[in-house]
Amino acid sequence: MHSFPQAEIARIVDEVIRSRRSVRGFLPTPVPKETILEILDVAARAPSGTNTQPWKVTVVTGEKKEALSRELIATALDPAREAEHAQEYSYYPDKWVPPYLERRRKVGYDLYRLLGIAKGDRNRMHRQFARNYDFFGAPVGLFFTIDRIMGQGSWLDYGMFLQNVMLAAHARGLDTCPQAAFTKYHRIVAHHLEIPAEQMLLCGMALGYEDPSQIENTLRTERESASSFTRFLG
Repeated sequence: MHSFPQAEIARIVDEVIRSRRSVRGFLPTPVPKETILEILDVAARAPSGTNTQPWKVTVVTGEKKEALSRELIATALDPAREAEHAQEYSYYPDKWVPPYLERRRKVGYDLYRLLGIAKGDRNRMHRQFARNYDFFGAPVGLFFTIDRIMGQGSWLDYGMFLQNVMLAAHARGLDTCPQAAFTKYHRIVAHHLEIPAEQMLLCGMALGYEDPSQIENTLRTERESASSFTRFLG
């Protein structure tokens, strides 16, 4: 049993959750393999239906990561090559409606304003988005896959595991950026990382230490209060 007062435990856990954010500029400082395994071991305490534990993780660093990044960036910035790729699953809705449309626009406008990217400057927007494929400079890339035979419930389980990864990393002074951007180029990722055909790529994630000099890391996204999305009955 823990020896800390419950109020102190709640304060620490709440602070880790509230201060976690998606970082888009990292230092090149290496992350020890032991630390990565420790984070993943903690994250694996996530619940899953009948304890199926559907997560599979590939960690990529060094030249292997750089080679993957080079091909992804070259593909993303070449319209002809980019058009040959498509996502295997829909992450976003086919039609955007309020309030989701406004939230999406706001985070985009806020980020581009920080970076000095003018509205309508699609070339700079595209190049900024392509920074996903360099993991925003992070020294570690994580890729999360799931066996194709697993059902929709396992994807819910996976979301809890991913949140645990990000919180466990943040509690250790590291930062992350979960990235669905990789899913469009799942064939390239699968080739470089030797992911078997029976597994589907869910997302990638940058992992490392935040670079506080990067202005994009001053972005703070808003959240609705619990009272706005919660109903109490009875």
